[in-house]
Amino acid sequence: MDAEKYMLPCINRRILGFDCPGCGLQRSAALLFEGDFAGAFKMYPAIYPLLLLSAFLLAGILWKRKNFSAITTGLAIISVLFIMGNYILKFL
Repeated sequence: MDAEKYMLPCINRRILGFDCPGCGLQRSAALLFEGDFAGAFKMYPAIYPLLLLSAFLLAGILWKRKNFSAITTGLAIISVLFIMGNYILKFL
């Protein structure tokens, strides 16, 4: 993967020696752009809830609707659960 040479290093991993909850997001996004959707999910399972959350946040900015805040809150909770679940499973 050529994109890896342009990725930012994880400061947490460099200083403390272990992964942060966001480790894998850049590589997952690179896999997503290459069309490897399953590989992107395996690398960082929260990529898809985060993409949905980003889309609804953008839609909420563009179109002011009442139900967008409830949807974005739900997607934020789901994203956090995916991130923390992935982080916990890394150490098991």
